[in-house]
Amino acid sequence: MNRRNFMAGSSALAVASMMPVMSAQTRMQDPKKGESVKGEIMSNGTGIPQTFVRRVEADGVNVFYREAGQADASVVLLLHGFPTSSFQYRELIPRLADKYRVIAPDLPGFGFTEVPEKRGYKYSFDSLAKTIEAFTDALELKRYALYVFDYGAPTGFRLAMARPERVTAIVSQNGNAYEAGLGDAWAPIRHYWSEPTAANRETVRTAALSPAGIRYQYFEGVPHPERIAPEGYTLDEALIARPGNIDIQLDLFLDYRNNVKLYPAFQEYFRKSKPPLLAIWGKHDPFFIPAGAEGFKHDNPNATVQFLDTGHFALETHVEEVAEAMRELLAKHIG
Repeated sequence: MNRRNFMAGSSALAVASMMPVMSAQTRMQDPKKGESVKGEIMSNGTGIPQTFVRRVEADGVNVFYREAGQADASVVLLLHGFPTSSFQYRELIPRLADKYRVIAPDLPGFGFTEVPEKRGYKYSFDSLAKTIEAFTDALELKRYALYVFDYGAPTGFRLAMARPERVTAIVSQNGNAYEAGLGDAWAPIRHYWSEPTAANRETVRTAALSPAGIRYQYFEGVPHPERIAPEGYTLDEALIARPGNIDIQLDLFLDYRNNVKLYPAFQEYFRKSKPPLLAIWGKHDPFFIPAGAEGFKHDNPNATVQFLDTGHFALETHVEEVAEAMRELLAKHIG
């Protein structure tokens, strides 16, 4: 068994048992390459756009993604972060799909995307960006607005730098591009960057990849923790714990130092391309603090900042506010 095949064995059965919580309007499809929803698909007469889950081969990877909306509508590409997957967008997608074609892939190493053993995949942010770039090509996405969160930010910003003409707007929800935006919670990971020993790797594993570490990311800084549904972090815990996945995550933690080295290049992109940009931020996030949101305004005159009274996973508590702010930005800049 390929230890990095993320849908194998009993773990898959455990995860499959949780699938009904995703959404009553989600159905499984596996269309041919590039196939998309034909027209606006509604669910049981409720007026809520139907979300489909699909797969496509890109960069030698079997990419799992969620899609909703009209095939000819303007595209919004949602890139998730650690430790979650496109599942984090389960409530946001239907709030945008009446006007936009909304697409949310699972990054390699996360969710239900499968990486064949023969692919010999190197888990780095350069690789994640290359795979997502190939994914956009596979779906023939010529223009899109980007929503980036956490790991989705260095992935999406690489994509934007490589193909700036394709990016119509950017929404960064706690998606950092500034050293000033790195909070104190990064301390053990920074120590791992400077001394990547086995002991420091184990410290990061305990702090970030244990069930307690994952739940910390969901609950820290949230004034009303009763608004956090258990499905998200429970699914994350199950998928992170699959054979081989812990090492993948630790490799990505180590590689994140290369994102910090690229921050000046990201900032140069903002200054040069000036994309319409909304930084909407959970202001109590211990990982990406408010200074990271404010940084965008220094480099991009088209950037606006909005703070929410919540933590890292703002969509778990403020999905309505995020969706409203997004719709305002998108309506103004892409119609």
